[in-house]
Amino acid sequence: MKLVRYGKPGKEKPGLMDAAGKLRDLSGVVADIGPGQLSDAALAKLRKIKTDTLPLVRGKPRLGCPVTGTGKFVAIGLNYADHAAEAGLPIPKEPIIFMKATSCMQGPDDAVMLPKGSVKSDWEAELGIVIGTRARYVSQKSALDHVAGYCVVNDVSEREYQIERGGTWDKGKCCDTFGPIGPWLVTRDEVPNPQKLDMWLEVNGRRMQAGNTRTMIFGVAKIISYVSQFMTLEPGDVITTGTPPGVGMGAKPPFYLKKGDVMRLGIEGLGEQQQLVVPFKL
Repeated sequence: MKLVRYGKPGKEKPGLMDAAGKLRDLSGVVADIGPGQLSDAALAKLRKIKTDTLPLVRGKPRLGCPVTGTGKFVAIGLNYADHAAEAGLPIPKEPIIFMKATSCMQGPDDAVMLPKGSVKSDWEAELGIVIGTRARYVSQKSALDHVAGYCVVNDVSEREYQIERGGTWDKGKCCDTFGPIGPWLVTRDEVPNPQKLDMWLEVNGRRMQAGNTRTMIFGVAKIISYVSQFMTLEPGDVITTGTPPGVGMGAKPPFYLKKGDVMRLGIEGLGEQQQLVVPFKL
Protein backbone atom coordinates (compact mmCIF):
# COMPACT_ATOMS: atom_id res chain seq x y z
CA MET A 1 0.00 0.00 0.00
CA LYS A 2 0.95 3.61 -0.55
CA LEU A 3 -0.38 5.52 2.45
CA VAL A 4 -0.60 9.30 2.48
CA ARG A 5 -1.78 12.21 4.56
CA TYR A 6 -3.30 15.06 2.60
CA GLY A 7 -4.70 18.52 3.24
CA LYS A 8 -3.63 21.78 4.83
CA PRO A 9 -0.81 21.71 7.42
CA GLY A 10 -2.14 20.52 10.75
CA LYS A 11 -5.42 19.38 9.21
CA GLU A 12 -4.26 16.41 7.13
CA LYS A 13 -6.54 13.45 6.47
CA PRO A 14 -5.44 9.84 5.92
CA GLY A 15 -5.54 8.42 2.43
CA LEU A 16 -4.04 5.87 0.10
CA MET A 17 -3.07 5.73 -3.55
CA ASP A 18 -5.00 3.10 -5.48
CA ALA A 19 -3.64 0.87 -8.25
CA ALA A 20 -4.49 3.54 -10.83
CA GLY A 21 -2.55 6.20 -8.94
CA LYS A 22 -5.69 7.96 -7.69
CA LEU A 23 -5.95 9.32 -4.16
CA ARG A 24 -8.60 7.68 -1.97
CA ASP A 25 -9.89 9.02 1.35
CA LEU A 26 -9.29 6.76 4.36
CA SER A 27 -10.79 9.06 7.00
CA GLY A 28 -13.92 6.90 7.26
CA VAL A 29 -11.74 3.92 8.18
CA VAL A 30 -8.92 5.30 10.36
CA ALA A 31 -8.44 8.59 12.17
CA ASP A 32 -4.93 9.14 10.82
CA ILE A 33 -1.72 7.40 9.73
CA GLY A 34 0.20 7.26 12.99
CA PRO A 35 1.65 4.80 15.51
CA GLY A 36 -1.69 3.03 16.02
CA GLN A 37 -2.05 2.27 12.32
CA LEU A 38 1.46 0.94 11.64
CA SER A 39 1.51 -2.54 13.19
CA ASP A 40 1.35 -5.60 10.96
CA ALA A 41 -2.16 -6.33 12.22
CA ALA A 42 -3.41 -2.80 11.58
CA LEU A 43 -1.90 -2.70 8.09
CA ALA A 44 -3.36 -6.13 7.29
CA LYS A 45 -6.84 -4.76 8.04
CA LEU A 46 -6.25 -1.85 5.68
CA ARG A 47 -5.14 -4.23 2.93
CA LYS A 48 -8.47 -6.04 3.11
CA ILE A 49 -10.37 -2.89 2.16
CA LYS A 50 -11.67 -2.78 -1.39
CA THR A 51 -10.05 0.45 -2.51
CA ASP A 52 -12.67 1.14 -5.17
CA THR A 53 -15.22 1.56 -2.37
CA LEU A 54 -13.24 4.42 -0.81
CA PRO A 55 -14.17 8.00 -1.79
CA LEU A 56 -12.02 9.55 -4.50
CA VAL A 57 -10.26 12.77 -3.54
CA ARG A 58 -10.76 15.40 -6.22
CA GLY A 59 -8.08 17.75 -7.45
CA LYS A 60 -4.49 17.76 -6.29
CA PRO A 61 -4.43 18.51 -2.57
CA ARG A 62 -1.22 19.19 -0.70
CA LEU A 63 0.46 16.05 0.63
CA GLY A 64 1.70 16.19 4.19
CA CYS A 65 4.28 14.02 5.90
CA PRO A 66 2.82 10.51 5.42
CA VAL A 67 3.10 9.61 9.11
CA THR A 68 2.17 11.56 12.22
CA GLY A 69 2.97 11.03 15.89
CA THR A 70 6.68 10.49 15.27
CA GLY A 71 8.58 10.51 18.54
CA LYS A 72 12.11 10.25 17.11
CA PHE A 73 13.64 11.28 13.81
CA VAL A 74 16.93 9.36 13.76
CA ALA A 75 19.56 9.85 11.07
CA ILE A 76 22.60 7.91 9.91
CA GLY A 77 25.63 9.81 8.64
CA LEU A 78 28.27 8.93 6.04
CA ASN A 79 26.57 5.67 5.11
CA TYR A 80 27.81 5.58 1.51
CA ALA A 81 31.55 5.15 1.01
CA ASP A 82 31.70 7.50 -1.97
CA HIS A 83 29.85 10.20 -0.02
CA ALA A 84 32.33 9.86 2.84
CA ALA A 85 35.11 10.28 0.28
CA GLU A 86 33.63 13.46 -1.19
CA ALA A 87 33.27 14.83 2.34
CA GLY A 88 36.95 14.01 3.00
CA LEU A 89 36.06 11.77 5.93
CA PRO A 90 37.02 8.17 6.73
CA ILE A 91 34.56 5.33 6.21
CA PRO A 92 32.89 4.75 9.58
CA LYS A 93 33.49 1.46 11.38
CA GLU A 94 30.09 1.68 13.05
CA PRO A 95 26.97 3.61 12.02
CA ILE A 96 27.12 7.31 12.85
CA ILE A 97 23.92 8.34 14.61
CA PHE A 98 22.56 11.85 14.95
CA MET A 99 19.08 13.25 15.45
CA LYS A 100 16.85 15.48 13.39
CA ALA A 101 14.18 17.40 15.26
CA THR A 102 10.63 16.22 14.63
CA SER A 103 9.77 19.93 14.21
CA CYS A 104 11.64 19.93 10.88
CA MET A 105 9.39 17.22 9.38
CA GLN A 106 7.09 18.43 6.63
CA GLY A 107 5.31 17.44 3.45
CA PRO A 108 7.27 16.30 0.42
CA ASP A 109 6.53 19.36 -1.71
CA ASP A 110 6.46 22.05 0.98
CA ALA A 111 8.96 24.87 0.50
CA VAL A 112 12.36 24.58 2.19
CA MET A 113 13.26 27.74 4.10
CA LEU A 114 16.87 28.88 4.36
CA PRO A 115 17.78 29.45 8.02
CA LYS A 116 18.61 32.97 9.15
CA GLY A 117 22.11 33.82 7.92
CA SER A 118 22.54 30.52 6.06
CA VAL A 119 25.30 30.37 3.46
CA LYS A 120 25.83 26.59 3.15
CA SER A 121 22.43 24.88 2.99
CA ASP A 122 22.69 21.56 1.15
CA TRP A 123 20.60 18.61 -0.03
CA GLU A 124 20.70 14.86 0.69
CA ALA A 125 18.37 12.33 -0.96
CA GLU A 126 17.84 9.44 1.45
CA LEU A 127 15.83 6.28 2.05
CA GLY A 128 13.60 6.64 5.09
CA ILE A 129 12.44 3.79 7.33
CA VAL A 130 9.20 4.05 9.33
CA ILE A 131 9.03 1.79 12.37
CA GLY A 132 5.83 -0.22 12.82
CA THR A 133 6.42 -2.20 16.01
CA ARG A 134 8.67 -1.55 19.00
CA ALA A 135 12.32 -2.50 18.41
CA ARG A 136 14.65 -2.94 21.38
CA TYR A 137 17.88 -4.95 21.09
CA VAL A 138 16.61 -6.68 17.97
CA SER A 139 18.77 -8.93 15.80
CA GLN A 140 19.60 -8.18 12.18
CA LYS A 141 17.65 -11.30 11.25
CA SER A 142 14.42 -9.97 12.74
CA ALA A 143 15.02 -6.24 12.19
CA LEU A 144 12.90 -5.86 9.06
CA ASP A 145 9.92 -7.37 10.87
CA HIS A 146 9.73 -4.08 12.80
CA VAL A 147 9.38 -1.95 9.67
CA ALA A 148 6.00 -0.54 8.66
CA GLY A 149 7.31 0.87 5.41
CA TYR A 150 9.70 3.12 3.53
CA CYS A 151 9.66 6.66 2.17
CA VAL A 152 11.75 9.34 0.49
CA VAL A 153 13.54 11.82 2.78
CA ASN A 154 15.47 14.96 1.89
CA ASP A 155 17.93 15.38 4.76
CA VAL A 156 18.46 19.10 4.16
CA SER A 157 21.59 20.27 5.98
CA GLU A 158 23.25 23.60 6.78
CA ARG A 159 26.95 22.70 6.52
CA GLU A 160 28.32 25.71 8.35
CA TYR A 161 26.04 25.00 11.31
CA GLN A 162 26.81 21.28 11.08
CA ILE A 163 30.58 21.38 10.76
CA GLU A 164 31.97 24.80 11.62
CA ARG A 165 29.96 25.77 14.69
CA GLY A 166 31.32 23.18 17.12
CA GLY A 167 29.48 20.42 18.93
CA THR A 168 27.27 17.85 17.25
CA TRP A 169 25.88 17.71 13.70
CA ASP A 170 22.34 18.24 14.96
CA LYS A 171 22.38 22.04 14.80
CA GLY A 172 22.85 21.88 11.02
CA LYS A 173 20.19 19.22 10.56
CA CYS A 174 17.21 20.39 12.62
CA CYS A 175 16.25 23.74 11.12
CA ASP A 176 12.58 24.28 10.32
CA THR A 177 11.55 22.65 7.00
CA PHE A 178 14.78 20.55 6.83
CA GLY A 179 12.92 17.22 6.80
CA PRO A 180 10.65 16.77 3.77
CA ILE A 181 9.19 13.24 3.88
CA GLY A 182 7.02 11.42 1.36
CA PRO A 183 5.04 11.55 -0.85
CA TRP A 184 3.94 8.13 0.39
CA LEU A 185 4.63 5.62 3.10
CA VAL A 186 5.08 2.46 1.04
CA THR A 187 4.43 -0.60 3.18
CA ARG A 188 7.26 -3.11 3.41
CA ASP A 189 5.40 -5.83 1.52
CA GLU A 190 5.82 -3.67 -1.60
CA VAL A 191 9.58 -3.24 -1.00
CA PRO A 192 10.92 -6.80 -0.89
CA ASN A 193 14.55 -5.66 -1.02
CA PRO A 194 15.31 -2.19 0.39
CA GLN A 195 18.96 -2.66 -0.65
CA LYS A 196 18.16 -2.52 -4.35
CA LEU A 197 16.58 0.89 -4.93
CA ASP A 198 17.75 3.55 -7.37
CA MET A 199 17.73 7.09 -6.00
CA TRP A 200 18.41 10.52 -7.45
CA LEU A 201 18.23 14.26 -6.84
CA GLU A 202 18.23 17.29 -9.13
CA VAL A 203 18.76 20.98 -8.41
CA ASN A 204 17.19 23.29 -11.01
CA GLY A 205 16.94 20.35 -13.40
CA ARG A 206 20.63 19.42 -13.06
CA ARG A 207 21.21 15.85 -11.89
CA MET A 208 23.37 16.04 -8.77
CA GLN A 209 22.86 12.67 -7.09
CA ALA A 210 22.41 9.25 -8.65
CA GLY A 211 22.90 6.18 -6.50
CA ASN A 212 21.47 2.91 -5.29
CA THR A 213 20.83 1.65 -1.78
CA ARG A 214 22.95 -1.44 -2.52
CA THR A 215 26.05 0.72 -1.95
CA MET A 216 25.14 1.52 1.66
CA ILE A 217 27.93 0.71 4.09
CA PHE A 218 25.37 -0.43 6.66
CA GLY A 219 22.13 -1.84 5.30
CA VAL A 220 18.62 -1.29 6.62
CA ALA A 221 18.59 -4.40 8.84
CA LYS A 222 21.97 -3.53 10.36
CA ILE A 223 20.88 0.06 11.01
CA ILE A 224 17.67 -0.94 12.82
CA SER A 225 19.46 -3.58 14.88
CA TYR A 226 22.30 -1.20 15.74
CA VAL A 227 20.14 1.79 16.66
CA SER A 228 17.90 -0.43 18.81
CA GLN A 229 20.89 -1.11 21.07
CA PHE A 230 21.00 2.54 22.08
CA MET A 231 17.34 3.58 22.10
CA THR A 232 13.99 1.87 21.91
CA LEU A 233 12.45 2.45 18.51
CA GLU A 234 8.71 3.02 18.75
CA PRO A 235 5.95 2.85 16.12
CA GLY A 236 6.02 6.01 14.03
CA ASP A 237 9.73 6.67 14.54
CA VAL A 238 11.58 7.54 11.35
CA ILE A 239 15.17 6.60 10.48
CA THR A 240 16.83 8.27 7.51
CA THR A 241 19.70 6.16 6.26
CA GLY A 242 22.35 8.35 4.60
CA THR A 243 22.95 9.77 1.16
CA PRO A 244 24.95 8.83 -1.94
CA PRO A 245 27.53 11.25 -3.40
CA GLY A 246 26.61 14.44 -5.18
CA VAL A 247 25.88 16.90 -2.38
CA GLY A 248 26.75 20.56 -2.80
CA MET A 249 29.50 20.37 -0.21
CA GLY A 250 31.30 17.78 -2.34
CA ALA A 251 31.14 19.72 -5.62
CA LYS A 252 34.29 21.32 -7.03
CA PRO A 253 33.94 24.13 -6.22
CA PRO A 254 31.23 23.59 -3.58
CA PHE A 255 27.91 25.31 -4.13
CA TYR A 256 24.84 25.60 -1.98
CA LEU A 257 21.15 26.34 -2.10
CA LYS A 258 19.87 29.85 -2.69
CA LYS A 259 16.48 31.49 -2.86
CA GLY A 260 14.53 30.32 -5.89
CA ASP A 261 16.32 27.00 -6.34
CA VAL A 262 14.19 23.91 -6.88
CA MET A 263 15.14 20.47 -5.55
CA ARG A 264 13.52 17.40 -7.08
CA LEU A 265 14.29 13.90 -5.84
CA GLY A 266 12.97 10.38 -5.81
CA ILE A 267 13.57 6.73 -5.00
CA GLU A 268 12.51 3.78 -7.13
CA GLY A 269 8.99 2.69 -6.13
CA LEU A 270 8.72 5.30 -3.37
CA GLY A 271 7.72 8.34 -5.39
CA GLU A 272 9.13 11.82 -5.95
CA GLN A 273 9.17 15.07 -4.05
CA GLN A 274 9.99 18.67 -5.00
CA GLN A 275 10.80 21.75 -2.94
CA LEU A 276 11.19 25.43 -3.76
CA VAL A 277 13.88 27.14 -1.68
CA VAL A 278 12.60 30.29 0.02
CA PRO A 279 14.26 32.91 2.24
CA PHE A 280 14.05 32.94 6.00
CA LYS A 281 11.00 34.42 7.68
CA LEU A 282 9.58 34.15 11.17
